[in-house]
Amino acid sequence: MSSQSAADVPVDQLKKPAPEKTPGARTERANHRWWVLAVIALAQLMVVLDATVVTIALPSAQKALDFSDGNRQWIVTAYSLSFGSLLLVGGRLADLVGRRIVFLIGVVGFAGASALAGAAQNFEVLVTGRALQGLFGALLAPAALSLLNTTFTDAKERAKAFGIYGAIAGAGGGVGLLLGGVLTEHLSWRWTLYVNLVFAVFAFLGGLALLRKDAPADRQKLDLPGTLLVTAGLFCIVYGFSNAETHHWGSPMTWGFLVIGVVLVAAFSWWQTRAKHPLLPLRVLLDRNRGASFTVLALSGAGMFGVFLFLTYYLQLSLHYNPVKTGLGFLPMIGALMVAAQLVTNTLLPKLGPRPIVPTGMVMAAAGMAWLTVLDLNSTYAANVLPPLLVIGFGLGLVMPASMSVATERVAETDAGVTSAAVNTMQQVGGSIGTALLNTLAASAGATYLAHHTGKLVVAHAALHSYATAYWWSAGLLALGGVLALFMYRGGRPAPSEESAAPAPVHM
Repeated sequence: MSSQSAADVPVDQLKKPAPEKTPGARTERANHRWWVLAVIALAQLMVVLDATVVTIALPSAQKALDFSDGNRQWIVTAYSLSFGSLLLVGGRLADLVGRRIVFLIGVVGFAGASALAGAAQNFEVLVTGRALQGLFGALLAPAALSLLNTTFTDAKERAKAFGIYGAIAGAGGGVGLLLGGVLTEHLSWRWTLYVNLVFAVFAFLGGLALLRKDAPADRQKLDLPGTLLVTAGLFCIVYGFSNAETHHWGSPMTWGFLVIGVVLVAAFSWWQTRAKHPLLPLRVLLDRNRGASFTVLALSGAGMFGVFLFLTYYLQLSLHYNPVKTGLGFLPMIGALMVAAQLVTNTLLPKLGPRPIVPTGMVMAAAGMAWLTVLDLNSTYAANVLPPLLVIGFGLGLVMPASMSVATERVAETDAGVTSAAVNTMQQVGGSIGTALLNTLAASAGATYLAHHTGKLVVAHAALHSYATAYWWSAGLLALGGVLALFMYRGGRPAPSEESAAPAPVHM
């Protein structure tokens, strides 16, 4: 690969008069960037769908490896703990070592961890493999997003690229449910893990061929105290919320870890004002639009959990869908999300800015969640499930790519990795909060219903009541995000393409 690839050529040079071959060269460079997007999107899909692809396979894995219901949660929690707690470190390593090398290491490591987990003959190996998946995912995810941010610097191309990336980030959970159902039913639960090897081969070969070497000449030192504080703090927060599923909120295993986590993150924030080379420079966080995007991503991550988990339960347990049919049921939502993502990034965001778009999307998604609360045992998919799914999908399609694009724009290239990691961290922590909060509230609502009702179908109706409780709380989280976005985002259109064409230092 020539050192003068598209990603190597500064944007200002692209605007200068060039020799006769310029049109062909520009076309070649543009094609190169879109191939880079394909590689990044493939790697991101591998990480995102892995959060849900294993969910449908859990009953089969539990039966095959003979582990208890109490241990079942660790198949999911082991991944989220290592992924959520190490994201910021992975992002900063991408800035310090180079995004290309960190991306390639992440792809290879994720594939190896997937192979280990897929071949597991006991519970301990499966959990170890899932934890290693999270570790390498924490390298891969921020490197992928920062590569996208530094590769697409033209405003129009950036809009299209983030539209595609945001659609994948929002739809990956639904794709994971469908793929998990197909693989579990027709092959084996192990293939929900082995399938990552297929993605990884193409992502690695594409990355090796297309991504430019970008190791910084002036390499700063890693902020070790900050790394230890934020890693331990995020671990405690994610672990505390995860414990809320199996313990109660009054248990020291829940609130104790949450308090410790908050204290450590607060200490990390203080240290970042003192550190010579901070892990997460405060200039990254204090931009108003970026702060709004981080808030929206956290709340949408928490709210989205409701539709994927509890609607999956409803379709399988109440309407008796098999895993494949359940996954297919989410496809219209994914389609609506992708249509909205392209509309917002190509047309609406450049003209209107994020302030009218993101709140509208959050409120639409909240309305769709509230609509799901009317589902009962006599509901049909076409009449009762499909319409709210389309509303939710379109709403999230307005939110995800717009907030991701705004969160990473106008960032110095030296901060691109850690900024991208902060985006992923907000989604991960939001998802952990959603998992714990909605599971706990739904279980409590179901138990209360059973205690006060009797009858032949009381168990089925208690399940419906628990799902509806989760939908209402999801709607509340999304609506809250919409209100906050309305007040936090600046009004007006984004900066013109001349200003946003190249990454620039963040203005406080």
